[in-house]
Amino acid sequence: MRGSPLFLCLLSVSCWVNLMPTAGDKISRSGACRVSLSMAEIRAGFTAVKANIQSRDPIRTLSILSHPHSLHKVKSSDRCCLTHHLFTFYVDKVFKQCRTKDSFVNRKISSIANSFLSARRKLGQCGEQNNCVCGEESTEKFKQILANYEGLNVTSAAMKSLGELDILLDWMEKSR
Repeated sequence: MRGSPLFLCLLSVSCWVNLMPTAGDKISRSGACRVSLSMAEIRAGFTAVKANIQSRDPIRTLSILSHPHSLHKVKSSDRCCLTHHLFTFYVDKVFKQCRTKDSFVNRKISSIANSFLSARRKLGQCGEQNNCVCGEESTEKFKQILANYEGLNVTSAAMKSLGELDILLDWMEKSR
């Protein structure tokens, strides 16, 4: 049985390598919560349709997510709540309104929406365990984002929000 230790060693290394996350998998921390997201996959999907989506935005002078300080200087204790609100916002309001005649664009949007839906569920479970508490700051920042969104017609607001997805992704990556 000379080969047994070598076989066990190779099997162990093989299992360990297969269990490691790939380069695109990230554990995003939102306060006390940990959510696994493939930021590289989300960003790649968005990049593939960004020009198409942004070309549909008729109002270039207004921003929904970049309104003064909407996502800036969020306390770490408020990140989980604000992130959960933003995932819910994108799933319930934005992605549902972003349908185009281009099936490729629709598939990319659907893929991003599924990632957000999964992350929202995980953050919701965190909230049920009181690990994702909403403070006044996160509530006010989200109200500002909603006010920016609701100030436009539904389709324009949804396209603008989707076109600003890179702002949200940058914020999520910086706040890890």
